[in-house]
Amino acid sequence: MAFPFTPSRPLWLLGCGNMAGAMLSRWLESGLDPAAVTIVDPMRTDAPEGVRLCAVPPADEPAPAALLIGIKPQIFIETAGTIDALTGPETVVISIMAGIDGATLGDRFARAGGIVRLMPNLPAALGQGASILHICRDGANAHDVADALARPLGLALWVDREALIDAGTAVSGSGPAFVYRFIDAIAKGAEKLGFAPDQAAALALATVGGAAALAAASDVSPATLADRVASPGGTTRAGLNILDADQSIDSLVARTLQAASDRAVELAEMARN
Repeated sequence: MAFPFTPSRPLWLLGCGNMAGAMLSRWLESGLDPAAVTIVDPMRTDAPEGVRLCAVPPADEPAPAALLIGIKPQIFIETAGTIDALTGPETVVISIMAGIDGATLGDRFARAGGIVRLMPNLPAALGQGASILHICRDGANAHDVADALARPLGLALWVDREALIDAGTAVSGSGPAFVYRFIDAIAKGAEKLGFAPDQAAALALATVGGAAALAAASDVSPATLADRVASPGGTTRAGLNILDADQSIDSLVARTLQAASDRAVELAEMARN
């Protein structure tokens, strides 16, 4: 993977917490030159080898080729003017903040050449993430730069409606947490059936991981795979009857995703006000 960044055309990360840190880890593993990266984060005390770490933005330096915004939305609203001063017409601003919409980003970044919203998730650290992208302001090769950064992370899905970023925040951004809850629930259920806690945890992880890998490799839908596992009158069908009764699992997941999506919309409204 060739990255469009060199030390003279750097990538800056404003904020480098869990998500931005996972992205950076994958980029470095995929061949990004660490000398091309500057982290600006007063809360961090260390950085990957070769990556520059600053508590405040470096002064008197050219604007970066790309500026990844990975800070909390509340902090962004307070410091947006200072952040805009870091950019130039050749800069692509890439925001991974939930709830800060394109209109707000456009208002706050008058100088930047391009603005992209990118919603990643934590499996990006393994190159197995799912990122949703939307161009809020085209310019400075916004699509090419953001796409080059997103593809090493896993799936890179471009959408032409910004509303799908909020929906994606709920599905892929928050989704791993919901899957982890399901894995934990399987492990707890296994314990109730008599397995030791460590055995239950190992079984739950292997079962979900293997099932996901098979679904990804299959040419049929997960629903069809479930039916193939379930023999009429068998053990799997008995369990599926519980999940399928009154569409209980579909309803639960739909409510879960809707709640997360609604919160993203609320955050956007708070930012506008």
